[in-house]
Amino acid sequence: MSTEPSFRLATESDANTLLPFMRDYYAFDGHAFHEQKARAALINLLHDPSFGRVWLILTNANEADEKTERDLPVGYIVLCFGYSLEWLGRDAFVDEFYLRPDYRGRGWGRKTMAFLEDAARSLNVTALHLEVMHQNTTALQLYQKLGFKRHQSSFLSKRIEQKFS
Repeated sequence: MSTEPSFRLATESDANTLLPFMRDYYAFDGHAFHEQKARAALINLLHDPSFGRVWLILTNANEADEKTERDLPVGYIVLCFGYSLEWLGRDAFVDEFYLRPDYRGRGWGRKTMAFLEDAARSLNVTALHLEVMHQNTTALQLYQKLGFKRHQSSFLSKRIEQKFS
C-alpha cells in the first residue's frame, strides 16, 4: 500500500466516485444521506469554485493493482469558503473529510490536512474551521495535535429547507 497520498481537484465528472464515499462518511458520522439531495449539493459545489473545493485523495494504482496505470481514489476532502470579520477575512470550513478505513492510522489524515492547509493558504484563507462528532475521539485528537483549538462558543445550526432538483 502506498505510503504517500496524492490529491486531485475533483470535477463534476467525479460525482459518481464521490457519492459512495459521502454515503460511507455520513453513515460513519451518523448523518442522514439522501442521494438526490447530496448529488445536487455536490454538483453545485463542483460547478462553482467560489463556494469551495473538493479534492480526491488518491493512492498509486501500481501498488494497489498492477493491472492499471491510474491513481485510485481512497477518500475525499471538502473545503467550503466563508468570510469573517472575527477571523480577519476569508475563512473556510473543512466540511467533509473521508478516508477508507484501510487507509486510516497510517498518517494519511495528517498528510491530507497538511495538503489542505497549504491549499487554503494559497486560496487566501485566514482561518480553518471544522466540526468533529464527540464520539470520533481519534479525529478530535488528530485535529488538536495539528493546532485546532476548542472554543467556549457552541456550534449551532438551523436547516433552511430548499428544493433540490
